[in-house]
Amino acid sequence: MNMAEHDMVDEAAARGLRGRLLRCEPMARHVSWRAGGRAARAYVPADLDDLAVFLRGLPHAEPVCFVGLGSNLLVRDGGFGGTVVLMHRTHGELRLEDGRICAAAGVASPKVARFAANHALEGAEFLAGIPGTVGGALAMNAGCYGAETWSFVERVRTIDRAGAIVERAADAFEVGYRHVALRGGALGADEWFVAAWFRFAPGAGARARARIRDLLARRVATQPLALPNAGSVFRNPPDGYAARLIEACGLKGYAIGGARISEKHANFIVNPTRRASATDIERLIEHARATVRERFGVDLQPEVRIIGEPAEGKGSRW
Repeated sequence: MNMAEHDMVDEAAARGLRGRLLRCEPMARHVSWRAGGRAARAYVPADLDDLAVFLRGLPHAEPVCFVGLGSNLLVRDGGFGGTVVLMHRTHGELRLEDGRICAAAGVASPKVARFAANHALEGAEFLAGIPGTVGGALAMNAGCYGAETWSFVERVRTIDRAGAIVERAADAFEVGYRHVALRGGALGADEWFVAAWFRFAPGAGARARARIRDLLARRVATQPLALPNAGSVFRNPPDGYAARLIEACGLKGYAIGGARISEKHANFIVNPTRRASATDIERLIEHARATVRERFGVDLQPEVRIIGEPAEGKGSRW
């Protein structure tokens, strides 16, 4: 451990923390695009109680971003001047409780699908196709293959900036396509999901496992999983598919810098040589969006979250 690491350990201990505090952390290590700038601070909580202590100690104006597998996130090359909380590195709880599955936010969604199948529950198979964590799936109502996360949520647990932990029933939220908000107010930057209870139907574990295998085979056949990517870049427009519009514009294989629109699936941007900058990726997103808008009059809405500051002299047009 070098001097800087010792200083961070001492600082964390002085604040009564048991997790790991990191400074100037390269976020390319934590996002699935394997590109992007640094976070001023990153914290890996030891558990939920430790996370509460950490949040209570943050300055009120400190920007905070919770990160799971980083499969829906891009950090601009100029970096993020706040704190990221790395949830996937926290040992997430996954258990069966009165016929429901209780999963912590840091648990990978595919793990929930396998857990359900191994306990003879059906309906969770689609989660095997979501390349993120439970927390991310809750925040955006992630879905694929005709199913969405919140169709199976009974209740959730959240934490806020004051470290207060609250449980709410699913009907406390307004849920739509890739959208989740508290009724009467948005679940915003100061409150985050930390766990959920899911209700899946009793069934045949062997049938569920077979469906998972089929869905994963479809993913391998249709998506560029061997290359760094962030999943679907754009939401599907009403009565259409973003990938079809992008492909119809002749953009498969189109590249800016080290970033390229996948030849396998037009709604994926890949970083095939791991040399793409966040700026390359963001400009390619902008180009695809502008091209589709000009040709079809459809304004594609990004599904990925982009945070941080542009590199000097490389501002976004958004």
